[in-house]
Amino acid sequence: MDNKFRGINMITWNISQLDRQISDGFVTQAHWQANAADEGYTASIIGVCAWSNASPTIPYAELTKDIVLGWIWKDGVDKDAVEASLTTQIGQQKAPKIAKGLPWN
Repeated sequence: MDNKFRGINMITWNISQLDRQISDGFVTQAHWQANAADEGYTASIIGVCAWSNASPTIPYAELTKDIVLGWIWKDGVDKDAVEASLTTQIGQQKAPKIAKGLPWN
């Protein structure tokens, strides 16, 4: 689990699912989620990263979450941008600029 403090309590990255070919175990997609939490406020971003048959090449049985997170950050998921977005979302919850509702409720 990758945790990073960025002006908010904690950011956690997870892999929720791997899609793989049954014939050779090649991982074709990783479904990921980044979560932030601070003082009761939460934010999440989810996504999917996909690969062609050329890479990555580590056998399925030898994979770890850290290996797959490394792949997604190397191959298209901007870790810093995702974490900055989570930080912004938490900040907007703490100090909202727009209110929603109806005056008669």
